[in-house]
Amino acid sequence: MNLAEIAGKVFVGASILLGIATMLFVGREGLERAREQFRERIISVYPYLVLLIGVLGVNKVAREFGPELSWLIDWNITGLIHAIEGDFVGKIQAIATPELTAYFSFMYIYGYVFLLVFPFIAYFALPDDGPLKETAITYALNYGLGLVCYILFISYGPRNLIPDVVNPLLYSTYPQSQILTGEVNANTNVFPSLHTSLSVSAAILAYRTREAYPGWAAVAIPTALSILIATMYLGIHWGTDVVAGIALGIVSVLIAVRYVSNQKLVPINDE
Repeated sequence: MNLAEIAGKVFVGASILLGIATMLFVGREGLERAREQFRERIISVYPYLVLLIGVLGVNKVAREFGPELSWLIDWNITGLIHAIEGDFVGKIQAIATPELTAYFSFMYIYGYVFLLVFPFIAYFALPDDGPLKETAITYALNYGLGLVCYILFISYGPRNLIPDVVNPLLYSTYPQSQILTGEVNANTNVFPSLHTSLSVSAAILAYRTREAYPGWAAVAIPTALSILIATMYLGIHWGTDVVAGIALGIVSVLIAVRYVSNQKLVPINDE
């Protein structure tokens, strides 16, 4: 199975989840509202979407030369992280079963895409454009600050450093997944965990919109928690990466919310 086939499979799976969630949480009324305000909403949020797309573009280009720059800086923190937490990830894997591995693998790949994409659908349909703006800024901050950390620090995951203790459960169970993950990240870029930071960010934003979408909040929070655990259970990230990811996710949301709130307070000049 090649990259295109794997990406297509993930696209189809995530699309099914997105379609179900859209019908359940946004509904026909929300979709109609989104259609009616489409032009106005695009005009109001396009600078924020352009920011996110720009950061993603820079991220993609920088990932090509980032590892080489990291080795020039040569701040390898892998040993330090291992000294701090030891075999913590190995202890988490002690509970491994085929059923748990299938669940966490599903969440790490399909659940993650679903969790990140659905907010753009749901928040586009809201009368207020604030949550959509906050989401775009939050994601841009996660990717931007994460890229800086990936360039500054060299950090191998537990499956690479202590393979006798930690099993690469995702790759050993679903080896084709390594083709997809290899396209978006290097094995020296695990600190912080962007799967964690973006999932935590999405969960916090879902909680903030719980009055409009209570069902989405009830789904997003446990999904984010599952992804957080999956990063360690599957042997991809250290607990330290997850803690740093949680902090990055929270800080990104706080900055985004503050910025959007301040923009709403700026007086309009009617001259």
